[in-house]
Amino acid sequence: MTNINVLELGRAIKQLQNLNHRRLESGLREIDTTLAQWDALRAIYHNPGASAHALAEETFQTDQSFGTLATRMIANGLVERKQGVGRALLHILTPKGHSILEQGLAIAKNVIGDAFKDLTEAERMQLLRLVQKVLPNDGVGQV
Repeated sequence: MTNINVLELGRAIKQLQNLNHRRLESGLREIDTTLAQWDALRAIYHNPGASAHALAEETFQTDQSFGTLATRMIANGLVERKQGVGRALLHILTPKGHSILEQGLAIAKNVIGDAFKDLTEAERMQLLRLVQKVLPNDGVGQV
């Protein structure tokens, strides 16, 4: 083992994540949404036909939390629910939901881009490869 303190490394990664989340929340507030809502819109868009359980996992929430969030998003006109196979409920973006997703994507690109602006393209690619190397290869939480 080298001299690097893995706890310090883990904390630095968590600090960067927290900073990005705070900045994203601030930017998303301008389009009247939250990071949790925007992330749910992203997950619904990228996983058509996914169960509420799968969407909860994709957005790092419990089933109950995702259900509450989805109900709020339906009330806000961002998402519609349709009956799937059996008891499954399918979530579909409304035009308003698509608009918020796209606006949020622009905000996220700016916020995340700003966080890594001091790294070269090669350094960003190296960092991405290193982070992917330590993540489990089960597909959970992929963008």
